[in-house]
Amino acid sequence: MDDFSKNEGFIWFDGELIDWKDAKVHVLTHGLHYASSVFEGERCYDGKIFREIEHTERLHHSANTLGFKIPFSIDEICKIRKLVLDSNKIRDGYIRPVAWRGSEMMGISAQKNTIHLAVAAWEWPSYYSPEARLKGIKLDLSKWRRPSPETAPVSTKAAGLYMICTLAKHEAEEKGCQDALMLDHRGYIAETTSANIFMVMNDEIHTPLPDCFLNGITRQEVIKIAKNLGIRVVERHMKLEELQKASEVFVTGTAAEVTPVSQIGELVFKPSAISKKMIEEYNKITS
Repeated sequence: MDDFSKNEGFIWFDGELIDWKDAKVHVLTHGLHYASSVFEGERCYDGKIFREIEHTERLHHSANTLGFKIPFSIDEICKIRKLVLDSNKIRDGYIRPVAWRGSEMMGISAQKNTIHLAVAAWEWPSYYSPEARLKGIKLDLSKWRRPSPETAPVSTKAAGLYMICTLAKHEAEEKGCQDALMLDHRGYIAETTSANIFMVMNDEIHTPLPDCFLNGITRQEVIKIAKNLGIRVVERHMKLEELQKASEVFVTGTAAEVTPVSQIGELVFKPSAISKKMIEEYNKITS
């Protein structure tokens, strides 16, 4: 798929299935100008959406935090997803629900704007190639930092929060890396542009405390897997220099699933037993 706007298929848009190419919004939509838009990224494995309820609850939470209410319930959105997947004949793919404020008012205030909802889905392989995933990915260290909870709605999947992610990822790719590691506003390790990060230290798994970035649904699942395997998981603030103590590093996310990291800046890591076990166990619960 070279141009998403020209894909064949159907998108559910404000109450009905329409042709993919007809799913358009006005240029003065509030979501475009003022980032009053929230979304989810979800995976479908053999026709089953992974952690569907949790994703839908988070979509509603994100909208409510941005001050608007999605006019469709969790149950209704679940039915819409199934309709979209069936209509596009997708068994293994990616689903993107998105909600935004419309164009009735043009300005920062938007109390009268209509709330829109669309759901699209497409076939999508692993976010990273099989070769990259097996070898591990390279991360650049981004100059952009995750904001303080007092300055942005950090517990949401809101469109505006991803502006710095695009900037960081473009800069990383220009350097031959697949993604970028971001610090938070205090200088602690936070996450990559689209995934949470985990470090193996002395046979324990350490991961940053998600107090200013999204506590990913896949992150939560991987923590459960590790604890069920008897591996101690430590959630805490982590300084950048602590990466030198890590024997393995991996990232998690709906798109990334569980992907080892081979290099961050000058530091080199080798995916080993724990990374491989996390991939193996995660594959079991999604297959």
